[in-house]
Amino acid sequence: MHYSAPKVYQKEKPQARRNIRLHRRTRWAIILIVDYENLCGTLNEKTNGKMIEDRDLMTISEASKWATDYTKKNVTTSNISYLIQYGRIRKYDDNGSTRVSKQDLIKYYHSYIGTREVNWKAQLGEDINWRLSFDYLKEADTTKHVHRLHPYKGKFIPQLVEYFLDVHTDDFKKNVCFKQGDIILDPFCGSGTTLVQANELGMHAIGIDISAFNTLISNIKVEKHSLVDVQNEIHNITNALKRFIGESNVDQFEAQLAEELNEFNNDYFPSPDFKYQVRQGQIDQEKYGKEKETQFSLRYFQLINQYGIKLWQRKSENFLDMWYLSPVREEIDLVFEHVKHIQNRKTQRVIQIILSRTIRTCRATTHADLATLKEPVTEVYYCAKHGKMCRPLFSILSWWERYCQDTIQRLVQFDKLRTDTFQICLTGDSRTIDIIEALEVDNPDFSQLVKEQKIKGIFSSPPYVGLINYHEQHAYAYDLFEFDRKDELEIGPLFKGKGKEARDQYIKGISEVLRNCQRFLSEDYDVFLVANDKFNMYPTIAERSGMQIVNQYKRPVLNRTEKDKSAYSESIFHLKSK
Repeated sequence: MHYSAPKVYQKEKPQARRNIRLHRRTRWAIILIVDYENLCGTLNEKTNGKMIEDRDLMTISEASKWATDYTKKNVTTSNISYLIQYGRIRKYDDNGSTRVSKQDLIKYYHSYIGTREVNWKAQLGEDINWRLSFDYLKEADTTKHVHRLHPYKGKFIPQLVEYFLDVHTDDFKKNVCFKQGDIILDPFCGSGTTLVQANELGMHAIGIDISAFNTLISNIKVEKHSLVDVQNEIHNITNALKRFIGESNVDQFEAQLAEELNEFNNDYFPSPDFKYQVRQGQIDQEKYGKEKETQFSLRYFQLINQYGIKLWQRKSENFLDMWYLSPVREEIDLVFEHVKHIQNRKTQRVIQIILSRTIRTCRATTHADLATLKEPVTEVYYCAKHGKMCRPLFSILSWWERYCQDTIQRLVQFDKLRTDTFQICLTGDSRTIDIIEALEVDNPDFSQLVKEQKIKGIFSSPPYVGLINYHEQHAYAYDLFEFDRKDELEIGPLFKGKGKEARDQYIKGISEVLRNCQRFLSEDYDVFLVANDKFNMYPTIAERSGMQIVNQYKRPVLNRTEKDKSAYSESIFHLKSK
């Protein structure tokens, strides 16, 4: 019987001598390799079916030098350690000494993430702390449990808060500033991310926000709710909504429109062929889309007339009048009437947020313009985002049911993590509010704790100058719930721009907030502010606030909601008293 050498050895050079002895009784082939070490090095590791050679492995220090030469960028030992820590490359243990594979590094630097890290550092500077990109996280991690109860522009991810509040240290974070039982303040509370993470870490937290709607979102996330009561109210409202829809022609109209539109899309926008032709430049999607809009438009209006669907409302005095088709507005009003009669105030607030999230999704706009509204849409349109014809919504039912279920699930998930600590968001102006007096009204026990213990520090993301109108992004909720708007008290809103006068007002506003908050801080306080300071305003802000910047962390921001996906960074300023 003839035995061939195993495949791993079949490409040996002729000078590699083999001596194969066959044990006649067991017919085992024992392969003895002579001088094979000189041929291809000692094989000391096998992983994923591939042999790793000694000469392919490097210490972290060697890897740093090799990667610097390979990428033509400065790659530190900390960079290599980061890749090991978060599973980007494999760690090989050689008698207690950590080594890494050159091939793993090559694969990483040729990957999308690796290429992005190199390119972004070239654009933003080598002082970018890539560990704070949190590129190893999935979206489900950054939007975990209550953090996605409601959309909100301009919020930071919970892992960023946790990084600075928790008790770990690393090559970048060398000191622990906070511990369990401390009180944390966020004077620009937004959607309450700091409050939620403080709760998870066993810390008390106070938020302040000028926006009544932001306060609503934040408090719902950290409050304890009777989920049985919430589910009962949801059940009653959903049944009332279904009865209301059943008395109209909306559901029959939507069903027939969806069926005919699906057939139309299959004929003229077959997937994935159509998208491929667009990418190859074989189809001008803008011109082609307009042609098909016109072609289907006649049938669309035939169905509108057939089922007696009223498109527009009779008035356009506010956001709700302008941005919702008439059938949708009628359903919103119906649900809201039921919400107003809910007896349990906490339950009522939860369902307000579900309704707000629902109506945000159901605005009469294209999918591409949902975040930044352009003009109302009343008929079927070509959607470049999905590569087919899409339609406006004529009912809120499907999204209402989806968000009801999602909200319950997220509240249940957070209940398993919550600690027995105080969290609350106060509605007010952080430049002037008396935190202890405001707490006395809503939570006297927490107020007393602040008097005795003082606030240990701040973790917050102040508004960016000239970027967002914070009241306007939730205009639909302000109209529906009749909250008072205080746009004029926003610091650095979009409508004031980014000019010198706007920047001066911004510096004045943020400085006033910090000076006011200092009254309630402990002597050895720590302040962390997340900002994109492209106008270099924070050194002045620190000076005017009687503080000093003791450290600065520069992080890449990978997952932005804006359409502009260019390299972008923000800084975390660590401030202390002078």
